Parts: sequence; structure tokens; C-alpha cells
Amino acid sequence: MVGHGWALWRTARSASGMALALAAGAAIAQANRAPENILPAPKPTAPATPVPPANQQPAPTSQQPVATPPVTQAPAAPVAEPELPVLEPVLAWQVAEAQALAKVIEGIGEHGLIPADYQLIDLRAAILAGPGAALDAQASRSFAWLIEDMRDGRTRYDSRHQWFVVDPDVEQRPTATVMAEALASKDIAGAIASLAPTHPDYAKLKDALAKAPDKATRSLIQVNLDRWRWLPRDLGKFYLLTNVPEFQLRLTVDNEIIRSYRTIVGKPGRTATPQLAEVVEGVVFNPTWTVPQSIVKGEGLGAQLLANPARAKRENYKVTKAKDGMIYVVQQPGPNNALGLMKLDMPNEHAIFLHDTPNRNLFNLAQRALSHGCVRTERATELAITMAILGAGVTPDDAVGIVTSGKYTRVAMTRTFPVYLTYFTMASDITGKMGTFKDLYGRDAPVLASFAAPRAAWDGKRKSTEKVIKLDNPL
Repeated sequence: MVGHGWALWRTARSASGMALALAAGAAIAQANRAPENILPAPKPTAPATPVPPANQQPAPTSQQPVATPPVTQAPAAPVAEPELPVLEPVLAWQVAEAQALAKVIEGIGEHGLIPADYQLIDLRAAILAGPGAALDAQASRSFAWLIEDMRDGRTRYDSRHQWFVVDPDVEQRPTATVMAEALASKDIAGAIASLAPTHPDYAKLKDALAKAPDKATRSLIQVNLDRWRWLPRDLGKFYLLTNVPEFQLRLTVDNEIIRSYRTIVGKPGRTATPQLAEVVEGVVFNPTWTVPQSIVKGEGLGAQLLANPARAKRENYKVTKAKDGMIYVVQQPGPNNALGLMKLDMPNEHAIFLHDTPNRNLFNLAQRALSHGCVRTERATELAITMAILGAGVTPDDAVGIVTSGKYTRVAMTRTFPVYLTYFTMASDITGKMGTFKDLYGRDAPVLASFAAPRAAWDGKRKSTEKVIKLDNPL
């Protein structure tokens, strides 16, 4: 344990050095100043404390914060879907502004969008007819449709399989507001360009599209450009992002990768990792694992452990049987815990989170779609310590003490981090080189089909209606 503690101390010091090198890390360096909260504050939580009873975990938060954050912050809470189709606003257009719009539409292919989707021929005809109701209606319609696709993506939710991200951009930049500002400023092109994603990969994909040698490559780029538009335009200053097909996690500041970690993700099929945008509310060191009833009862683990106390002790399980006959199994903290030595607390209805694993040899495999949905993270203790320092102002020495104590401890975040579980089959790898990744879950095909079909009218749907599969088994 002495050697392990020394390694942890060096990790903590390294993490601390990284934090101090960041502009926002200055708050941590000042002992008398609370850490800066750069994102919406999490719900009030108790300070880091050991778990009370050894056979229970604190109840997970069932819902995320309901406040809608600024566009540069964490993702917004789900919103109710309108029951009627969205109607485009109609504003007064002059010929010059309509001509500027037509010019933008002519070149919109550089974003992977399709000029014909925005009724370019009809717009040109209305321009030739001159100012009036017909031009107002057509220009407003063409502009609104283009804004919708640039801001929210062309692909409708029915073709975004297992995409449960709720994009807040429409609340930040409503179509009517963007149109009114564009007409007032007479900068039609600038208004449309301002909706493009800010992540560097979007610009890199646009460059790749301009050089694409064949239709198949262009189609693949088109799909992945659109996926960036499904996310918040600005992902925030600090965030975690994992690209599931790449098996990599990034700790990112100002869109620059500070640390990267190999990951293990869900196996194809029912246990495939869904795409989410959540918020890390705490770091749990030395976690317990409450075994789900699908294993306790469904696989007979509870009865097996009751019949074999020696096995329960050896595998560090605490087993209790309630008066109603229900068996509860909780694996206690330790190096062989199914969650390893840490998990990131990011409450969501899917029961998906990032965590450690005792089977660290699996990170050496090239293909790592092996889990039941959760994302296992390489060098998880390093990540946990870094998050505690950056996100809660914990000192390196205290972080090491928490890890080596062996006790369940939850460190509540005071600087909240968004975490994005994304799915890109063409993207920059962790070295910055653009590459392609295997379509693990076959999620490209429905998006490709959507682009091959005529543009579907935006129906106002803001959230996936797919069934939520609760994936709470880290084994």
C-alpha cells in the first residue's frame, strides 16, 4: 500500500500542477477562496463523508437539475414536446437580403447540407418577382428551414438511434430571433454561420468534405457533421467527452485535450452504450456496488451467496434477506469491487456512469465493446483525483488520503463538468489526426437513409422517444 500511496500522491501532484496551469485553476491555488463555479451550481449536497450503513449506497438522484443553463454551459433538462408542428415565422424581406440568403444556400453544401432542401428555385423565383408577400413568405420559409438544420441538425429524432441528448440551442437562439437579428443587421450569412458548432472537429470535417475523393466518403462526413449539430453548439469550458466507437475519453478545457483515457463501452445489442449529455455531480472513491435484482434474483446470485457464506466473504459481498424474502447484495469497497476504486456520479435514467474496473488488462485490447453499457475508464483513480482537484478544490494530499482510506467517500463537485457520451464514426483521434472508426452499433445507416430521402419537416420533437433501457450492471 505504501508504493500504491506514493504513486497516487504523484498522480495527485501531477493533477494539481495541471489545474494550476489552467487559468480557472487559480481559484484552487488560493486557500481562502472557494473554487470558482464556472457552470450552473449542482443541487445542494453534503460534503465528502463515508457511507453510513455498510450495506447501502446513497440513493441516486432520479432527475437532473431542471434549470436551463446558458449555451456555453451544461446541457439543459428535457423539455416537453409541443403537440403541434413548429410554424415558421414570416418577416418582411428586401431583395438584397433574399439574394444574400440565396447565395448562402447555394454554398451550404460545405456544411454537408443540401441546397435543394431549402427551396432554392422557389426562392430565386420570388426574388425575381420583387418585394411583397410572396418574397416574405418564401424567404422566411427558406431561412427558417436552414436555421433549423444548422442549429439542430437535419436528421430527425426517429433516425437518431439511442441518441438521448437534449440540445438546448433552440432555446438560446430561437428561429424568429435569429431571423429578426439577421434582417436588422443585414448580415444574413453571418447569422447563419453563427449557429455552426464551435468544436474544432466541425471545421476539420468541413475541410475533409471539400477534399473527399468519393461519394461514400462524402456521405460519411455528412453524417458526422450533422451529429455535431445534434449537440449543444458550445460544449462548455470544462467537459469530459468520450467517442464510443473510438474507445477513448477526453478531459477537455477550452476544446483542448488535457488528458485522455482508454475506455471499455457497451457490447452491441441491448447493452450498447446510449448517447447522453449529463453532468458530473460528484466523484465517488472506493464505491460500493448494489447488485441489481436482475443478477441477484434473475441469475440466482443472492441464493448462491446465502448458501455459500465463504464465497460471499471472499468476494466481499454483504448479503441480507428481508422479511418478505427479497435478497439484497452489496459488494463492499475494495480493489476487486466491480466498480473498481472510483465512479463518477452523473445521475440519469439509464443508470449509465463512468467507473473503474478490477479487470484493467482489458484496456490492452483493440476492440473494447465489452461492458453492459457503462463506460469503464483507464487510469480511473488518476481521473478521479484530477476531477476532485479541478471540480471540488480537494488538495492532492487529501485526495490520496481519501483513496487509500478504503472507505466509501463521495466528493461533491462545486465546479460542475458536463460529460458527453458521443458517437462519431469519423472524427479526430486523441492525437488530432482525422480518422474513421468502426460503426459498432450500426447507427450510421439510419442517418445515411435520412440524408438520401427528402428533407422531413421539423416536427418540434426535442427528445428521443425510444425506450430507456436501464443498464446498471458493470460486469
